[in-house]
Amino acid sequence: AVAAMTAVRFDGRVKPGRIRMPSMIGQPVRRTEDLRLLTGSGCFADDVNVSGQVYAVMVRSPHAHARIRSIDGKLALAAGALAVLTGADCREDGLGHVPNNPLVSSPPDIRIDNRDGSEIYLAKQQVLPEDKARYVGEAVAMVVTETLEQAKDAAELVMVDYEPLKPVCDTEAAAAADAPVVWDDLGGNVCIDGDVGDLPGTEAVLAGAHHVVRLATTVSRVTGVPMEPRSALGNYDEETGRSTVYAGSGGVVRQKREIATVLGIEATDVRVVAFDV
Repeated sequence: AVAAMTAVRFDGRVKPGRIRMPSMIGQPVRRTEDLRLLTGSGCFADDVNVSGQVYAVMVRSPHAHARIRSIDGKLALAAGALAVLTGADCREDGLGHVPNNPLVSSPPDIRIDNRDGSEIYLAKQQVLPEDKARYVGEAVAMVVTETLEQAKDAAELVMVDYEPLKPVCDTEAAAAADAPVVWDDLGGNVCIDGDVGDLPGTEAVLAGAHHVVRLATTVSRVTGVPMEPRSALGNYDEETGRSTVYAGSGGVVRQKREIATVLGIEATDVRVVAFDV
């Protein structure tokens, strides 16, 4: 690439001119982290340990949509589990809902309002659901034991009584008026239905156009897929009242704020440490 800039002569006097700068576009970049990772010196969630820690394994729903009639953890407790926690425990402990914020929070975001003027629906998602499972693999209970192997075995002893409900797995079908409803208090599955931009102006331009092409597009569901399981270690310090969370992540500030929101404490009382992902 040729860059216009000021060249500095060795005698210190400035001489305007153009010098040729090497371009890095398309060139290989030497990696600096490989030796540490390939020799097993990386630090992932499972590599962090604290004194006296216990282990938790989630009991996950095999159903895409099912009402939770009851959860019985007696057999798991009899097998040595320290605790079997459910959505009811989350409610009784006063845990807040998982923060969901689809509203404008950064410059690239576009504000969308519902055409009918209604508020954008924010699902009141619990840490563990108390009413029903809404997707395959959703955690419905958490089993805590002294070792990881015990936790895996005890989780299989938790008896969950499900009432399977009709699921809907296609986005367009989910928007139909008679589709099974995921969040009952919404009364449907459409969270936002609005327009962006100058709608009257656009219609006027289209009305006078020689040709009009209409195209329906969809955006597929996407999510981050780390190579390691989504695991974390939490450590509560009784003396300071602060919690430290170790978890692989691309950031720590948002996680710190959201964890504090769920726990109902100040963000300054939560520290998030992220190593390798």
